[in-house]
Amino acid sequence: MLEIKNLHANIDDKEILKGINLSVKAGEVHAIMGPNGSGKSTLSSVIAGKEDYEVTEGQVILNGEDLDDMAPEDRAHKGIFLSFQYPIEIPGVSVTNFIKTAINETRKANGLNELPAKDMLQKIKKTAELLEIDRKFLSRSLNEGFSGGEKKRNEIFQMAMLEPKLAILDETDSGLDIDALKVVANGVNKLKSKDNAVILITHYQRLLEYIVPDFVHVLHDGKIVKSGGKELALELEEKGYDWLK
Repeated sequence: MLEIKNLHANIDDKEILKGINLSVKAGEVHAIMGPNGSGKSTLSSVIAGKEDYEVTEGQVILNGEDLDDMAPEDRAHKGIFLSFQYPIEIPGVSVTNFIKTAINETRKANGLNELPAKDMLQKIKKTAELLEIDRKFLSRSLNEGFSGGEKKRNEIFQMAMLEPKLAILDETDSGLDIDALKVVANGVNKLKSKDNAVILITHYQRLLEYIVPDFVHVLHDGKIVKSGGKELALELEEKGYDWLK
């Protein structure tokens, strides 16, 4: 599904990614761990096409298609979903209206008609029930006045509604208490399937107690320096990152 080959990327003429190689197949969950400044969020931003970053070498390929010249919105339409570490607030735009627009824009980009209102409402109701979301929550302005846990739950709701091929969760556990973490993890686990893939970017092993990865990769100084199974996360929790330098 996702192939990253010898990826190098800069921001403000500073090299952040220094030769990333990564292969993610459908049905897999990959965790990317590493200390602050190692390039984790840069990697997620480059995959999603954030324009602040310049790719100087290498490729990002999704389902056989090179994403190099593709705008962020086009990558989203192709099935890439990126959750933000700090989701933005959009006053005056309800959660429901936001997701309706996002879904219909994606359908339009893929040559499909808008989803009929009845079908949209059924999809929203079913997804809200799956994720144990109060319907009143969906009428609130997007992220305005939301707690950290509510913002992350809202992003999982968006992910469920959009049904991406590749979901990238960038430090989605940041600032969450244990109850909110369980809600987010439960949502991700319910949405996993043989047809999609998930990349979890995190500092800590605790998220991986609830979302069990198939592979764990350690990013350090812009490179993946070690890969392994879920047991690698436990080793990092015990030893920290210094032993990998």
